[in-house]
Amino acid sequence: MTRHTVTVGGEELTYTATAGTILVGGGEDDGAEVKASLFYVAYTLDGADGAQRPVTFAFNGGPGSSSVWLHLGLLGPRRVHLPPESPPAPPPYRVRENGHTLLALSDLVFLDPVSTGYSRAAPGEDPKAFHGVEGDVASVGRFLRRYVTRFRRWASPKFLIGESYGSARAVGLAAHLQDRYGMDVNGVLLISPALDFQTLAFDPGNDLPYLLVLPSYAAVAGYHGRLPPELAADLPGTLREVESFALGEYARALVRGSSLPPAERRTVVEKLSRFTGLAPEYVERSDLRVPVHRFCQELLRDRRRVVGRFDGRSTGISPDPVAAHAPYDPSYGAVLGAFSGAFKDYVRRELAFETQVPYEILNARRVQPWDYGPYQNRYVSLSATLRRALAERPFLRVFLASGRYDLATPYLCARYTVEHLNLEPAQARNLTLAVYEGGHMMYTDPAARERLAGDLAAFVRDSVPHGED
Repeated sequence: MTRHTVTVGGEELTYTATAGTILVGGGEDDGAEVKASLFYVAYTLDGADGAQRPVTFAFNGGPGSSSVWLHLGLLGPRRVHLPPESPPAPPPYRVRENGHTLLALSDLVFLDPVSTGYSRAAPGEDPKAFHGVEGDVASVGRFLRRYVTRFRRWASPKFLIGESYGSARAVGLAAHLQDRYGMDVNGVLLISPALDFQTLAFDPGNDLPYLLVLPSYAAVAGYHGRLPPELAADLPGTLREVESFALGEYARALVRGSSLPPAERRTVVEKLSRFTGLAPEYVERSDLRVPVHRFCQELLRDRRRVVGRFDGRSTGISPDPVAAHAPYDPSYGAVLGAFSGAFKDYVRRELAFETQVPYEILNARRVQPWDYGPYQNRYVSLSATLRRALAERPFLRVFLASGRYDLATPYLCARYTVEHLNLEPAQARNLTLAVYEGGHMMYTDPAARERLAGDLAAFVRDSVPHGED
């Protein structure tokens, strides 16, 4: 344990940081037999009443990602210093005080699922048991139960924050914790949510992703000066127009397939070209369907640049300008080294945690193949789980945050998922959707980070009951 201070809103807060591991078992009783060791970093405000103060559990996604992104990018009392320019900055990398940390309102626990960060399966145990939808939720659930028991946080208001695939984990956990342990959570916060994989998978015969990514293509094209002047002059209005076209005329065109009359097809091609900045000939050759990895390569091909998947505002030099699809994601490269280097220094220098185990920042190959369990041979969807959680717990509130330039989990996908939950009006009022001027990790943008931090703080504040009956 180490003690620190951070200044938030002009007030100095003193807190305790704990970097350590919790051992979890297996099976229904989570018995004494150790199956895995899960690494975590917890921040608790000194002098606060743990029975009254909220506690928030945060994790990222992948599958195969550690929690470093939310930890040092948005929520924690320290954050990675990132230069404003897009290209990767050279080392050394440092952390600095985060004046917008959620610690001002809630204690924080950042945990790494098995095979990410410093978390590992126990010696002799097969890590594949944790590499799947059900095994992942069960093991993280055991961690949460042990944490709230060991540190006497059963009475605390509780929140879950998950990013990307972590949003699916968060929704699954909200149901699992109540069903298995009788543990309710007050709120679930989903950053760049991925709840319905059909909205994201550019598979043959699945036209849905092409519709939902289109406004994000338009936003990225506008950022890079590839929209006509009249569209670029009013980007918010243009995105509304593109959304309407995507869910209307464009959707009808894709449903018609080869039966679409030639004149209507030419009109759709022209509009797609106008909204995306891609040549009409390219749109036609693509059969009106341009997947993300091809858009990222094609938009700035004439400049020998590729655009980022996580953040379409980022660009990088194309090593193969004649390739059909983008060979790498420059927006990921722009942050990987900074978060990795800064955390590995911070965990030792400030948190006094020493180990020779390598910290796995984001290594999807380590956890693949991921076991999708009940979702085998169909798309993963947590919509039914979320719908049930909202129906059974009328107090549960959900916040969904998306980045306008995110091509990995486009903002319209989140809205589509929410609008297809078939909720009662009272349930729908418990959901909040917000879009930010950023990418997948919108908090790497200073203005978006400040706005998002304020929105999350307001959400937590409004989701905690005040007073007693």
